[in-house]
Amino acid sequence: MTIKTDETPKQGVVPGAGSPNSPKGPGSGRGGKGGKDGGVLNVFSHGMLVVWALMVGVPLLWVLWSSFKTSNGILTDPWGLPTSLHWENWSNAWNKANMGQYFINTVIIVGGSVIGTMVLGSMAAYVLARFTFPGNRFIYYLFVAGMSFPVFMLVIPLFFVMRDFPTGSLLTTYQGMILVYIAYSLPFTVFFMTAFFRTLPASVAEAAMIDGASHTRTFFQVMLPMAKPGLISIGIFNFLGQWNQYLLPMVLNQEEKDYVLTQGLAMIALQQGYENDWGALMAGMMIAMLPVLVVYFIFQRQVQAGLTAGAMK
Repeated sequence: MTIKTDETPKQGVVPGAGSPNSPKGPGSGRGGKGGKDGGVLNVFSHGMLVVWALMVGVPLLWVLWSSFKTSNGILTDPWGLPTSLHWENWSNAWNKANMGQYFINTVIIVGGSVIGTMVLGSMAAYVLARFTFPGNRFIYYLFVAGMSFPVFMLVIPLFFVMRDFPTGSLLTTYQGMILVYIAYSLPFTVFFMTAFFRTLPASVAEAAMIDGASHTRTFFQVMLPMAKPGLISIGIFNFLGQWNQYLLPMVLNQEEKDYVLTQGLAMIALQQGYENDWGALMAGMMIAMLPVLVVYFIFQRQVQAGLTAGAMK
C-alpha cells in the first residue's frame, strides 16, 4: 500500500523559516557579535593612541614654548605661554653653552657611524641570507647574541682596548667613537637586514649573474636598490639610537671640546641649567631633538613601508 503525503507548502509559510539554522536577521548571530566586539576594540585602540600621543606631545610642546620664556617666567608660570619670544635663549645655548660645537661633533660621529653601519651590516646580511657555507648559522646567531649582550658590561674592557690600541689611543677621537658606534649597532642591523634580504626574489640576482655581473656588482647595483625600504627603516633606527647615545660617549669621550649633544645637555643640567638660565637649557633640549623629529617626519612613510615589506611579499 502506498501512502500519499501532501508536500505542497501551506500558503504563507516559507520552507525552512522556522528551522534552527535559518538566519535571524541583520545584526544578530556571530556576525553581529563580531562587529560589536570589533567596534569596542577600535574605540579602545584609538583611545590608547590618543593617550599615548598626549603623553609624548604635551612634554614636547612644553619644552618648545619654555625655550622662548625667561627663567623667571618658567619658574613662576611653568604652564603659561610666553608673552614674548626670547630668541636669546637659543643663541645662548648655541654659543655660550657650546651646543653648536657639540652639535657638529654629534653630526660627524653619527653621520660616519650610520654610513659605516649600513654598508657593513647590509653586506654581512646579504651574504648570510643568500649563501650557504659552513658556519653560516653560527655567525648569524653570534650577531643575534650580540643584541642581548648588556652594553654596561662592555664599557670598562672597551675603555682599555681603545686606550691601548696598537696604532695609538682612540679615546676622545672621532674615528674611535665611530668604530664603537658601528660595533654597537651592527648586530641589530645584520639581524634586520638578513630577514629582509630573504624576502627578495633570488631570480633577479640569478639573472644578473647570468648576464655576467659579478657578486659585488649584483649586490650594489641590483640587490641593494631593491632593499631600499629596509635600508631606510634600519637607518632611521640606527640614527635615533646613536644620536641619543649617552653611556658610551660618557666613558670614552671625556674631553669637553669633543662632547656630543647628550653630554652637553647633561653638563648644562648639572650646572643648574646654565647658571640658572632655564630658557637656554630648554633651547638646548630643542636643538638636540629637532634633527630627530625632522628626520622621522621626512622618512616616516619609508619607515612604515620597510617594516611591512617583509610581510607583504
